[in-house]
Amino acid sequence: MTAPKVLVTGAGGFVGEAVVLKLLVDKKFSPIAAVRGASRLHGLCPAVAFDLTHTVLPDLGDVQVVIHAAARVHVTNETCVDALIEFRKVNVEGTLRLARHAVQSGVKRFIFISSIKVNGENTIVGQPFTADDQPRPLDPYAISKFEAEEALMQIGQSTGMEVVIIRPPLVYGPGVKANFLSLLSLANTGIPLPLGAIRNQRSLVAIGNLVSFVITCIDHPRAVNQKFLVSDGQDLSTTQLLQRLSKALGKRVWLLPIPEQLLKLAAFILGKQAVVQRLCGSLQLDIAKNRELLAWVPPVHMHLAMRRTASHFLEKQT
Repeated sequence: MTAPKVLVTGAGGFVGEAVVLKLLVDKKFSPIAAVRGASRLHGLCPAVAFDLTHTVLPDLGDVQVVIHAAARVHVTNETCVDALIEFRKVNVEGTLRLARHAVQSGVKRFIFISSIKVNGENTIVGQPFTADDQPRPLDPYAISKFEAEEALMQIGQSTGMEVVIIRPPLVYGPGVKANFLSLLSLANTGIPLPLGAIRNQRSLVAIGNLVSFVITCIDHPRAVNQKFLVSDGQDLSTTQLLQRLSKALGKRVWLLPIPEQLLKLAAFILGKQAVVQRLCGSLQLDIAKNRELLAWVPPVHMHLAMRRTASHFLEKQT
């Protein structure tokens, strides 16, 4: 019997590539990688060209499930006059063009990788976000993701195509880039950091846990038309995170206990409020719904995921 075909968009990216590689290993489903350019997946599985800004769409004739991980993400030093318009072109219009094409092609399920930023930017310690909270997206990226979610659910309701929404927080793992890579680099320097007195709580998700959850949602009957948050199920302060990363890197960590208020004052003077907000603010997720509805718990322990991430980082350094 031929394995059901699953198209993964954004397969050249961190999350999409990991999903495809896991599908290849499990062999329960047959992945098709939808990529914008060159990819390491070429030769490992069927690959098709795909760009959310183009009107040409991939053939979905035999595809049963679409996992949509492609997106316009945060742009450093955004220069667009109206960033929301640019995000909407890709994350809303491009997504809905693909979803309507999926309906016409007979795709059974559409899994959308969204963002925890749809819920909001911060939580109060001990009051985590849940999947069914009232969304409060603030920046253009989050607004575009929320609008795409809402439109997808409407398409699902009107056509019968099953829709699943997944909102991850910061994703980490071997080969991670952006903010988490910056933290790894900082921890690896061994220089003293003024981050020893931060008492926030933040949820993260290891790439192995996110991929596991995405694959669970491919055919689980109770995932239909649901929204989920996903994390490692364990929260850390920034101080604890740097301590764990330093240990995984084999470095002695020097974290100076500078009060948060002083950090925020210095950030205000230097115009770095957003950076300090990410370091000091809390962002907790409640993933009880995943366990209760899908019987899913994170298979990869955070300690092991951190070690794997650090080991890969050190290999690249050498």
